[in-house]
Amino acid sequence: MSRQTDNDAPRTGTQDGSGHVALVGAGPGDPELLTLRAVALLQRADVVVTVREPGPELAPYRQQLLRHCPEDVEVVDPEECSGDGDEVVLGHAREGRRVVRLYSGDPLLGCHGERLAAACHDAGIEFDIAPGLSSVSAVPTYAGIPLTPEGTPGVRVLDAKRGELSVDALGPAGDPNAETLVVLFPDSGLEYLISTLQSSGRPADTPVALVRMGTTTEQTTVSSTLNRLTADLKSADAKGTAVQTPALLVVGEAARWHERMSWFETRPLFGWRILVPRTKEQAAAFSEQLRGYGAVPEEVPTISVEPPRTPQQIERAVRGLVNGRFQWVAFTSTNAVRAIRERLEDYELDARAFAGVKVAAVGEQTAAALRAFGIQPDLLAPPEAQSTTGLLQVWPPYDAELDPIERVLLPRADIATEALAAGLGELGWEVDDVTAYRTVRAAPPPAPTREAIKGGGFDAVLFTSSSTVRNLVGIAGKPHATTVIGAIGPETAKTAAEYGLRVDVVPEKASVSALAEAVAQYGVQLRAEAIAARKPVLRPSQKRRARRRKTT
Repeated sequence: MSRQTDNDAPRTGTQDGSGHVALVGAGPGDPELLTLRAVALLQRADVVVTVREPGPELAPYRQQLLRHCPEDVEVVDPEECSGDGDEVVLGHAREGRRVVRLYSGDPLLGCHGERLAAACHDAGIEFDIAPGLSSVSAVPTYAGIPLTPEGTPGVRVLDAKRGELSVDALGPAGDPNAETLVVLFPDSGLEYLISTLQSSGRPADTPVALVRMGTTTEQTTVSSTLNRLTADLKSADAKGTAVQTPALLVVGEAARWHERMSWFETRPLFGWRILVPRTKEQAAAFSEQLRGYGAVPEEVPTISVEPPRTPQQIERAVRGLVNGRFQWVAFTSTNAVRAIRERLEDYELDARAFAGVKVAAVGEQTAAALRAFGIQPDLLAPPEAQSTTGLLQVWPPYDAELDPIERVLLPRADIATEALAAGLGELGWEVDDVTAYRTVRAAPPPAPTREAIKGGGFDAVLFTSSSTVRNLVGIAGKPHATTVIGAIGPETAKTAAEYGLRVDVVPEKASVSALAEAVAQYGVQLRAEAIAARKPVLRPSQKRRARRRKTT
């Protein structure tokens, strides 16, 4: 989680020891819509009263918000509070603590934050308010709907939760271009709302758009007209392309823009639940790239990286590195870089220990780990073959006249193959093949994750090595036949095939970024094929559910 900086205000209440309350808008669903001011308040919080999840499909939502908080923050769930939770907030503030009360959307727009603010005022407790993006504006934007397109100067917002909307409340239709009507939470009584809109004088062919789970990766938008909306919704629900709540209805000419301006739901991997079987440290950049394509990555470690059982060998290698024993150091993984870096730091040494030594890296991720340590690699495997084989293709043979030292340090995993060491030996080099770390199979993931893997709950599983294939199948079982399988390279694809898996995606270049890009391109291809065949655009997991409904 984020840590406070030296410039942050003290975390134990305010300067005088009194409590403080911050009403913070968290936005309608996308945790990245949190404002910088909201993040700063979360970083100083002693207590956070969270928001309810926007839907059961988005369990990580709350954790994404809480990642900005200190590790020792006290988290209070709304379900633990009686009423609206204001008394819990006030109680913590009276104890001199900094309390953040999160609201979905904006605290003062449909969330009744004014009640807590007034209670703080009456109790003499200092408070402030961090506005958040309201669903009124953010959800239509994520659906590609401008509320005031050219020629439509007005917007009217109504909340269906506050009682049935009568003809008087909806007002006369008038010029359909003069006003956009936004109805919040029209979930219950939608048919009554539609008939009331028509009774207010709006034509049956008035454009409408119903957006569900707005700004989240479960967002769905159904574009229709007043007289067709109910039927179109039933069709979307039957095909598994719609999630129920929360929802927002846009009525008026502005709703037509969705078909032309949909940018969020048309991302290559929008809503795809993708399993990333790597360690958390290795998965971070990979998962971030997948999120950029609209996916929902879930990191499931398949191996655990541990120190070697006997450290003497790696300690001798580090001493040899410092004493000038080696001409080259060859890194074949980020774990090897981390192992050597941690050992050097144990001796209070840094990147200067590599002075006069040439460094080779097998791929982009390994090179990035070296640069983060302050080391620029001298040799990289070619982009089209980022493997030990590719590294051997560009490695220079030993030349006694040009190379003052003939020895290469190769820190690697205990289960790594000996191909690189053997190849370097054939080139005339002496190799110190050292076990820098051990890889052991990780513990099985939770039961719901195992069931999702075997039952088709994941849209894709992306394997980044042969060991991830073997270990995932070992700890969780084989992915379902409908799940898209991606492999980082031919060897990994071969291992997956040996386990009976159909491999759908193999990038031309063996790297995690290329794998993510290749899967995104595959998602674009599937979408294009569905549109060309005039079929609904379904994720692989939705296709499985749709087929199951047909057979029951």
